[in-house]
Amino acid sequence: MAAAIPRIVITTGEPAGIGPELILELARQPWPAELVIFGDARLLASRARLLGRQVGIAEFQAEAPPVPARPGRLVVADLPLPSPVVPGRLDPRNGPWVLELLREACAGCQQGLFDALVTAPVHKGAINDAGMPFTGHTEFLAQLTGSPNPVMLLVAGPLRVALVTTHLPLRDVPAAITRQRVETTGRILADGLRRRFGIAAPRIVVLGLKPPAGESGHLGTEEIDEISPALESLRAQGLAVTGPIPADTAFIAANLEGVDAVLAMFHDQGLPVLKHRGFGSAVNVTLGLPIIRTSVDHGTALDLAGTGRADAGSLRAAVELAIQMAVETSLRRA
Repeated sequence: MAAAIPRIVITTGEPAGIGPELILELARQPWPAELVIFGDARLLASRARLLGRQVGIAEFQAEAPPVPARPGRLVVADLPLPSPVVPGRLDPRNGPWVLELLREACAGCQQGLFDALVTAPVHKGAINDAGMPFTGHTEFLAQLTGSPNPVMLLVAGPLRVALVTTHLPLRDVPAAITRQRVETTGRILADGLRRRFGIAAPRIVVLGLKPPAGESGHLGTEEIDEISPALESLRAQGLAVTGPIPADTAFIAANLEGVDAVLAMFHDQGLPVLKHRGFGSAVNVTLGLPIIRTSVDHGTALDLAGTGRADAGSLRAAVELAIQMAVETSLRRA
């Protein structure tokens, strides 16, 4: 919609988790965007009473122009829950509702009603227990938008780490590291850095798969057969990619100077370093979609639900980054 004031849609996620109370925390401050919460208004009001928070709830008016969010108030698109919620206690009967929030919010982004989507954490087990196959936000949104190659990017301050593979058993990773997959992921990452982050000529460091980057083929030939040819092709397309380099030294400060993103081969190769540096304030970004999507870097924390002890830092960072990306995308379209 490319409005002067972005309109950001935020889903509450698993209703028994910490998502609803994290969203209440957003009402503590003003925002240079309109924040529209997709969730159950009664759930939010109930959680506010439980925690002793004074938060007014206003009904979302889609036809009205977006206005900046002000403290003490949430704008909510009310989607009533099918089953009552007890903080910390999962109820599979609410699993379909969680996915319906995502469908409605994603559709609003595709239709131009919203400039970006921010997601609070969901519980995969509760959704699967409801009889609905679900592997994660990334895959579900990719399916909804017809995007065959979503890329997970985690952001913690200046450090950005993208993944070639995401939630795979470790034994399945080597077979998934193909020249085509590495090349496609690198291209989507570079395009996302340009379009969403405003980096005109992104510089990307690519990790090897085996320690230390295969030892010249003695520990495996994935670097020689798959990764290096993919990087050569990316360079031929004009992209500034370096690697494959050993993962154990890639994150040394000197090696990250002038680097815009690191491309890791699998989930636990890159993300432990990033989360060590910025857990609680890191942001999960999905590239390769026709919409902007950010999320928190943590789960539903059922043990903290309803206690008021949950840290909203990652959700605040996700909202801030979504606003920045929406503004950058709007400027590029202008």
